[in-house]
Amino acid sequence: MIIALASPRIASALDEGLDKIKRFLSEASAQGAEIVCFPEAYLPGLRGQDFEVLPFDQTQQERVLQAVAQWARTYAVATILGMERLTEAGRQIVAFVIDARGELQGYQTKNQLAPAEDQFYVPGNTRRLFEINGFKFGVAICHEGWRYPETVRWAAVRGAKIVFHPHHTGSDQEGVRLTQWGAASAPYYEKAMMLRSMENTVYFASVNYALRFQESATCLITPSGQCQAYLPYGQEGVLVQAVKVEAATGLLATRYAPERYQEFTLE
Repeated sequence: MIIALASPRIASALDEGLDKIKRFLSEASAQGAEIVCFPEAYLPGLRGQDFEVLPFDQTQQERVLQAVAQWARTYAVATILGMERLTEAGRQIVAFVIDARGELQGYQTKNQLAPAEDQFYVPGNTRRLFEINGFKFGVAICHEGWRYPETVRWAAVRGAKIVFHPHHTGSDQEGVRLTQWGAASAPYYEKAMMLRSMENTVYFASVNYALRFQESATCLITPSGQCQAYLPYGQEGVLVQAVKVEAATGLLATRYAPERYQEFTLE
């Protein structure tokens, strides 16, 4: 299985964002990718950060989904698209999954919001496993993968070979420029990526925006916790990598025994 992780810069207009999506789908398809994943809430952009979020209503949501579904079909590549989803309860952060025929398989909501996101979004309350060409995968969005490892294990115990992790960390305005992946002095995010793979024996594919001051790289982590490859910090591009499905045994996830977590009480 060949996957691609697309790391675009922040879009200053909806058409610009769509153009970047189309270009990366084309590039990934040309390199043999079967699935392409984009960052968290790429359109219209993640709220509460230090950049302007694009206007986004139901009409624009439908326009984006229709355009990306058409390109997924044209380039014959499945797409995991980080977006907002407008509901009666409020805005949700979701990852839409579109197959290579351009059909919408469904979406994964962000169910564990970061505290600062409560003012902008409402959480979802269900989790879902997806399958492309017999390849099972899950999605954990940003804060979920950093702070709530059970969101990754949920997919792993159900047979996921990889968990995609669309996220946003860093800034285009200020910060420290990282130079070494997984450095001890860097933010904890890349260490968390290693743990999510190691504690479940599955691949972990983390996808960030291309930011001037990124706090984590777009990268693929093997089931043993090794960084297989990553995009240079701040560099817009698409990372195309082969995944060895047989290596993702899910061994440690399948050994999870929730029946052993019963609360002890004195009789």
